[in-house]
Amino acid sequence: MTVPPGFVAEPIAHVAGARELAVAPNGDLFVGTEGSDVVIVPDAQGQPGEPHVFATLPDKPVAGVTLAGDWLYVGALFGVYRIAYRVGDRSPRSAPQKIAAVRTSGENRGHSTTSVAFSHGVLYASVGSSCNACDPELDATRATIQQMAPDGGGMRPRAVDIRNAIALAVQPGTGALWAGVAGRDELEHGHPYEIFDDVSAHAGVPDYGWLRCYDDLRPIGSASCAGVVVPEVVFPAYATPIGAAFYPTGPAGRYSFPDAWRGGAFVALHGSWHQPPVPPRVAFVPFAGDHPAVPVNWQDPAAQWREFLGGCQAADGTRSCRPTGVAVGTDGSLFVSEDLGGTIWRIRPAGRRTAVSAAAKRAG
Repeated sequence: MTVPPGFVAEPIAHVAGARELAVAPNGDLFVGTEGSDVVIVPDAQGQPGEPHVFATLPDKPVAGVTLAGDWLYVGALFGVYRIAYRVGDRSPRSAPQKIAAVRTSGENRGHSTTSVAFSHGVLYASVGSSCNACDPELDATRATIQQMAPDGGGMRPRAVDIRNAIALAVQPGTGALWAGVAGRDELEHGHPYEIFDDVSAHAGVPDYGWLRCYDDLRPIGSASCAGVVVPEVVFPAYATPIGAAFYPTGPAGRYSFPDAWRGGAFVALHGSWHQPPVPPRVAFVPFAGDHPAVPVNWQDPAAQWREFLGGCQAADGTRSCRPTGVAVGTDGSLFVSEDLGGTIWRIRPAGRRTAVSAAAKRAG
């Protein structure tokens, strides 16, 4: 595993099937998983303690986690849940409460994770399609991003025909909701590009064209692409964005990143099953203000980003890690999870490294 010169990555914990991440104001780290347990890594920003189960839900996978106000929100296979939370809690104050239903057909087919995000008093949940390319869908929540009140009320679509918007990220300052989307298979090799787009920039309920269109409004067959969204950022086909986080433009923490890494988005790319396999990595997309610093280049899906974390795939295609979640700590640290070995990394500028606990050393 590699990071750019000037940075140090420390393995601080091991959580089997680690997925999305959420950092509490006191530095505790919440980890969604491929199972039914939400795990907490105590004091992840200081001397990390032993990871332990924070809550077990009657649903799985519980991949999506986010903190907002007095709640920990969890995205699971068939529902969105919330758990009462106060800063410093390391066990739940109450049983998980299901506040919204997703995949209402009750069938577990296709994409099974639900990602969650919170901005300006609105809770978002992304629900992937039930297959690569199917019409009709199993239910109306599939291949959408849903929005709802903090208590789950008034759930309705915020984006549609969006195949698997598994990476949700809120941009600091604006509160804009960005979505990283895994595209479909069985088109010409190398297409469609994976996308990362500002959902909030589009009025109404934007249509991302899954099943009909891809890339820069290229139709599939005789389909019409009228009204379909053109994304702001692209990645190579099959890269599979799974997690994303924006780094603040003016961080105040002890481990704040240098200017070149501020204001942009870190995106966890899980890699592909296609041949040749696209490498897993964490990409960094520089921004200029509220938009990517480099516009989309439809001839080069690598033009807008650079690798931040790499080394997960050897020349023969074997892999040692597959990044899933990304989160920024209150002290400026960047946390990255991966689900192949279950490693949680804490990444900081070199020279500012602190000792980690014996438990964290064992995780490495």
